[in-house]
Amino acid sequence: MPKTFLILGSLNTLLCIALGAFGAHGLKQILSTDMLTVYHTGVQYHFYHAFGMIVIGLLLMHFPKSRWLPISGWLMMTGIILFSFSLYVLSISGIRSLGMITPFGGVSFMSAWALVVYAIWKDK
Repeated sequence: MPKTFLILGSLNTLLCIALGAFGAHGLKQILSTDMLTVYHTGVQYHFYHAFGMIVIGLLLMHFPKSRWLPISGWLMMTGIILFSFSLYVLSISGIRSLGMITPFGGVSFMSAWALVVYAIWKDK
């Protein structure tokens, strides 16, 4: 399981760099300043949680029996999809109703980090 999160985290980090460059160079002339800020917020949180998945992979090497750390990693992946990707699509398409999905991603992120704390605290 550590390998899964190390790979997912690394692939998502690669994707963040590509999406960040695309936003900075490809979308700068197309999107309004407000929508570009929304897009960059998506990239920023995507990046944090891509690194978070790498951290989960490393923690699983130290806490291999933890049942909570893998759940945390999947919650981070879910958060990336719900939070960051909803902001990417919202900023490019202008479909504001997608903003209703974004908070569920934020809850996934917060739940993931709470589980990291719990997993480490609970380990014997």
